[in-house]
Amino acid sequence: MQIRPRSTRGEQAPPGKVVTVLVIVAPGQGAQSPGFLAPWLEDAGFADRLTHLAEVAELDLVHYGTEADADTIRDTQVAQPLLVATALATLGVLLPDGLGGVGAVSGHSVGELAAAAASGAVSADDAMVLVRERGRAMAEAAAVTPTGMTAVLGGDRDQVRATLERHGLTPANDNGPGQVVAAGTLEQLAALAEDPPEKARLAPLSVAGAFHTHHMSPAVARLTELAAERQTAPATTAVISNKDGQVVRDGREVLDRIVGQIASPVRWDLCMETMLGLGVTGMLELPPAGTLTGIARRAMKGVETFALKTPDQLDDAREFIARHGTVGSAGPDTEGGL
Repeated sequence: MQIRPRSTRGEQAPPGKVVTVLVIVAPGQGAQSPGFLAPWLEDAGFADRLTHLAEVAELDLVHYGTEADADTIRDTQVAQPLLVATALATLGVLLPDGLGGVGAVSGHSVGELAAAAASGAVSADDAMVLVRERGRAMAEAAAVTPTGMTAVLGGDRDQVRATLERHGLTPANDNGPGQVVAAGTLEQLAALAEDPPEKARLAPLSVAGAFHTHHMSPAVARLTELAAERQTAPATTAVISNKDGQVVRDGREVLDRIVGQIASPVRWDLCMETMLGLGVTGMLELPPAGTLTGIARRAMKGVETFALKTPDQLDDAREFIARHGTVGSAGPDTEGGL
């Protein structure tokens, strides 16, 4: 079931109705950095949770999050489970009683699996099984053809898209005004470097392949089979989908959309439009935070952001959640409700 949000921008809230709405988001691949987990592992609750999730992922995530170098944790098979486990372990200590008062959750690319587990659409263990196999399958697909990704920063949106089309590239991530990520073969990306859009800056990304393009189709086939074996449940917190920014509550649809997204562009621009339409006033980004809140500060004017990076911010994060959450009151109107 999809719930299409009704815009609340510019409307006056009825008397007594809460006008604060909180969204919690999980970052995608590339947000990790060497040693970023070290301070978190000092928290016993976080460490216990991460250790369990690492066992499910069949990876030494403590090592990867504390001692491994940048090249090692750039590996798709490492980065993806590391990010999802970090988000879920953080939620365990940040909101041990669940997401009551949170209006919606979302994640960028692989972060969607963390959002799905946080919403209750799938279990945390199943999310870790899926992300483990997602990383492996995407790494195998990337090895077939030399591919990559390049961020296109600035420039006219229509001209950027026309240039990418001319070079046979896919706008794999649309992150809002002034930030589109092009993906394709290394030859196509080299041609883009020689013929970039006017007034745009190119920034090659350190990733192993052209994610969210047809090059990842073999990974979709593998994950489709695996996802069909997982149990799902109605999401207790609304999930905003990367596919088209729609609000989704049906657990099976949440999971199917995540699987299909492996070979389809991430429309984070539409996710942010939906957040604004739902009247979101606060966005909290789970660690390793900074990327999505940075985008929001440019594209979601008036929305307060909180980038949770270290455990010494937990009390401030809880205060932020209390201030923007909707505990005990109605949230924004949607067709069918949030």
